[in-house]
This record gives sequence, structure tokens and C-alpha cells, in this order.
Amino acid sequence: MPPEELTLYYAPGTCAQAVRIALEEAGAPYRLERLDFSARQQLSPDYLAVNPKGRVPALATPQGVLTETPALLAYVAQRFPEARLAPADAFGFARMQEVHSYLASTVHVAHAHRPRGSRWADEPEAIAAMQRKVPQNMAECFELIERHYLQGPWVLGDAYSVADGYLFTIAGWLKSDGVDIARFPKVQAHSVRVGARGAVQRALAG
Repeated sequence: MPPEELTLYYAPGTCAQAVRIALEEAGAPYRLERLDFSARQQLSPDYLAVNPKGRVPALATPQGVLTETPALLAYVAQRFPEARLAPADAFGFARMQEVHSYLASTVHVAHAHRPRGSRWADEPEAIAAMQRKVPQNMAECFELIERHYLQGPWVLGDAYSVADGYLFTIAGWLKSDGVDIARFPKVQAHSVRVGARGAVQRALAG
């Protein structure tokens, strides 16, 4: 790997999309390694040597491999400060991390109970019960986001940040989770704004 090149391990439809958006926004030199989840490539010995969790995203850097979307987004923002993808002050950066933590630990988990119910239960009836609950849980999550976290055109107010690509990515799961994004006018307008950005269009193109 060239000294300044990054490698993003990803799979389509996952939260790795948020990291790819951040890399495009930063103008970072990077290459992609796509994993085929249908072939369980994420559990292959080669990939487990990269990320023992067997999940995406993973970002190979000159210093080593990083995992977990909030960590990768913070890394990209700090590694390429000229792109101004995160607040420079301590409170603003912590606020961004608060949003990231909520998206990762609460919203993503609420979504994952639909396609990944087997992580929490083995009995088909238990998995089905969890899946039925997903639309309600996701709606409640986005009601809070609509009311509490979208106070301006962007997640953090007037300035675009890596948090915007992250929210855009997870909001894109609402339809498959049985939730109409139109219930959340701020979130819907935010998704349109983010989707119109050149970096986002490049990230979604391949």
C-alpha cells in the first residue's frame, strides 16, 4: 500500500457507505475492497485477518487497520482537516460523536433486528417478533433525530460534517424497514441535500 493510500473494505447496502462518502468529501486517496456477503466472504480467513469481527467497514491505514464507523469517520475528518468535515472545538467534536454513537449503538441496532435477527435469537418465532418491532423502533429513533438532532440544514447546524453522510446512509434504510421517510420532513429534506452533493454521488456510483 502506498504510504498515503487507504483501503476501505465494504459491502453494498451497509454503513460502510458513510465512510466512503467521507473519503470522497475529503478528497482522500483510497481504494476499495468489496466483500460478497452472500458468499460469506466477510468470514473468510483472509478478511478475518484484517477484521476479526467479520464485519464492515474496515479501513486499512499506513498505521494499521481501524474498524467501527464512528472511529473511521473521526479518523477521516482529522486526517484531512483541510476538508473541514468535523468541528475543531472540543464541544462540537463531542457533539458530532454523540450523534455517531446514537446512530451506531441505537439506530443501527434497531435496524439490524430485521435482517440480522439471528444475532439475538435462534427460535424463528423470536426472530419474527423482533422483525415485527423494527418499524416502530426505527420510527421512534427518527422521531428523536427529527426533533433533537436536525437543528439546521446539516446535522451540526450550518456546517456539513461526516455526520451528514452517516445519517444519510442510515436514513436510506427506512424504506426497507417499513417506514416512510416522509413522516420526517427534516430528515427527508436533509437526505435530498446530501444526495445532491458531488462527493456523495461519486460514492454511490460504484
